[in-house]
Amino acid sequence: MTDKPEDLAALPDDLEIIVHGARDGQKLQLRLWLRMLSITKMISQEIRRRLRSEFQATLPQFDVLAQLYRERDGLRLGELSRRTMVTSGNVTGLADRLEADGMIVREELDGDRRVTVAKLTRKGRDAFAVMAKAHEGWLRELMGDVDDHTMALLLDELASVKHSAANRLGESSD
Repeated sequence: MTDKPEDLAALPDDLEIIVHGARDGQKLQLRLWLRMLSITKMISQEIRRRLRSEFQATLPQFDVLAQLYRERDGLRLGELSRRTMVTSGNVTGLADRLEADGMIVREELDGDRRVTVAKLTRKGRDAFAVMAKAHEGWLRELMGDVDDHTMALLLDELASVKHSAANRLGESSD
C-alpha cells in the first residue's frame, strides 16, 4: 500500500504534512511516528466528540470508568493516576465529578485517610457498560474500511515497533 499525498493532505490538521514530499525510503521513522500520531489524534477527537454528545462524558472520565470496571475491588487513586496517565491532581478532580454524578464512591482503606480507593457504583457499572459498547461500535465504524486480515497484520507489525521502543527506553534508563 502506498501513500497518496492528495489523500493525506485532504485530512484536516494532518500531522503528516510535516514530511509531505519525502520520497519512499526517506525519513521512515519520522513518517511512521507521524502516521501513528495522526491516526490516534483523528480517532481520539471523534471519540471525545461522541462521548460528549451521546453521554455528556469526557474521554478521561471514560478512561477512569474503564479502569474501575476491570477492578471490582476498586483502585487506589495513585494507581488510577498511573494507569490513566493523568496527574494525581487531575484524577482527584475526575473522581470528584464522577462521585458527584453517582458513578463512583471513594473509601478510605483501613481507616487511613491518606489511602483512598475508588470503586464503581451500580450506576457507574451500568453506564460504563453502555458507553463501552458504543465505543466499540464507533471504533468498528471508524475502521470499517480496513479488513480483518490487514488489521491483524498491522497489529503484528506494530508490535515490533512497540517492542523496539520499549527496548530502547529500557536501555536509556540504565
